[in-house]
Amino acid sequence: MITIHSFVFGPFQENTYLLYDETKECIIIDPGCYDDRERNKLASFIDNNKLKPVKLINTHCHIDHVVGNRFIADKYQLKLEINKNDLPVLDSLMMVAKMYNLNAEPSPPPSVFLNEGDIIKFGNSTLEILFTPGHSPGSITFYNKEQKFMIVGDVLFYGSIGRTDLPGGHYDTLISSIKNKLLPMGDEYVVYNGHGSSTKIGFERKNNPFLD
Repeated sequence: MITIHSFVFGPFQENTYLLYDETKECIIIDPGCYDDRERNKLASFIDNNKLKPVKLINTHCHIDHVVGNRFIADKYQLKLEINKNDLPVLDSLMMVAKMYNLNAEPSPPPSVFLNEGDIIKFGNSTLEILFTPGHSPGSITFYNKEQKFMIVGDVLFYGSIGRTDLPGGHYDTLISSIKNKLLPMGDEYVVYNGHGSSTKIGFERKNNPFLD
């Protein structure tokens, strides 16, 4: 069974997710650990629970989701995995950091490109992938059918949706991704997003004002 642990990191209050199962293998999704305190917090959790990181994955490559990529890749000798369409977003990391006057280290380049239908394996567990662009050109969602949850990055929020005014964003594409990829998964799916509290597909179907 997959355990999901989240951390709220960085000036953008981004949700970083660490998933692991009974084998103690774990994957790290969207490391937003911004400073030494946050990096130590993440590393201490891994050490204290005797976990073995085996994958580093980004749902998308905006700065708040990737600022910890270098730390994780170096500390645990992991290769970065993203969707190829978000490569230009990742490449703009240092320019964006300068624009926001934030400290950042260049992310390692991706070694693996993830696509819809691919399967992420760790321990005895698997996640499947949906391609859900709109917030960024290469946003992807990870889901597990048995436990009925999805990790969506900034595609869908509690009562809201991801912003589409950043480079590569597109409102109609985002709405299409939500309506045609996420909502059909089923009302019982828990949605773990990139900022704020989790929600459920059923709640968003009925209450999200952007999905009328």
